[in-house]
Amino acid sequence: MENIHIIDLNFLDTQEAIASFLIETSIGPILIETGPESTFEQLKKGINTLGFQVEDIKHILLTHIHFDHAGAAWKFAELGASIYVHPIGAPHLASPEKLWNSAAQIYGNDMDRLWGKMRPIDPSQIFSVSHEEPLIFGDVTIKALHTPGHASHHIAWKYNDIIFTGDIAGVKIEHGPVVPPCPPPDIDLEAWKNSIAILKAEQPSALYLTHFGVVNAIDWHLDSLSYILNDWAMWIKPFFEESVDHKEVIPKFMDYTHNQLAKEGCNEELIQIYEYANPSWMSVAGLYRYWKLKSEGRL
Repeated sequence: MENIHIIDLNFLDTQEAIASFLIETSIGPILIETGPESTFEQLKKGINTLGFQVEDIKHILLTHIHFDHAGAAWKFAELGASIYVHPIGAPHLASPEKLWNSAAQIYGNDMDRLWGKMRPIDPSQIFSVSHEEPLIFGDVTIKALHTPGHASHHIAWKYNDIIFTGDIAGVKIEHGPVVPPCPPPDIDLEAWKNSIAILKAEQPSALYLTHFGVVNAIDWHLDSLSYILNDWAMWIKPFFEESVDHKEVIPKFMDYTHNQLAKEGCNEELIQIYEYANPSWMSVAGLYRYWKLKSEGRL
C-alpha cells in the first residue's frame, strides 16, 4: 500500500536485519516498531527521508518489548508520543530495569553496542491493548492480534489485509528460508502454532516481517515456519533429556542451522544477516527452557 513505508534500521551496519514501518494517516505518521535505541539515528534519517520529523510521530505500536523491536520507544515518548503494547509488556516499559538487567547477564559489555540505552516511559503514555481491539488513527484502523509463542506479550497488528507480524511469523531475509526466533524465556510451541492459526484465519494478502520485509506466499511461509519450529525443537530435545549443558550444544546447533541455511542457497553474507536478526545461539537456551517447562508440567 502506498501509505506504508519500510525503514531499514541498518542494525550493526547491515541491511535487512531490522525494520521499522511508517504508516501515513490523516492525523500524521505512526510507527510500528522502533528498533533498538542504538539505531535511532538511522530511524530518524529514514523518517526525515519520507518528509517527516521524529516529533511528528505521536503514536508508536510495538509488537513486543524485546530491544530489537521496542528499545527506542522511550525516545519518542520523551517527545510526547503514545506507546501501544500488550498488557504484559506495559509494566516493563514503565520500569525497564528488570528487562535490562536480565539482558545484561546475556550480552554483558555488548549491551550498549547492540541496543544503546533504555529509559522508563511515563505510565500515562503507555496504552495496553486487548486482543482484537481496534485502534483508530484518523482514516486508518489497526486491529491488535494477541499472538504469543515467541513472547507472551506479543501483538501482531492488522491494517486492512496486511499484518505486521513482529517475530511470530519468523525471520526471512531475501531469498532465504523462514526460521523461528526462539530466545528465552517465553517460547511455547503450542501457543506459537495457535498464533500461526490466528494469522491464517485473518486471511492476509501480505505479512510485513520486522526481520525482514514483505511476504505474499502466506500459507507456504507459515507452514514452513511451523515445520522448522518443530525441527529445531526436536533437534534440541535429546540434548535436554540427556542433561547436556546447553552451552555445549550451542556450537553444534549453530553448525546445524548454518548448514540448513546453506542448503537453502544462502551465502555466508546472507547467513551473517540471519545471525544478526536471529542469533542462533539464543534459540538453544529458549528451547531448553521450553522443554524444561514441559517436563515440569508448566506448559
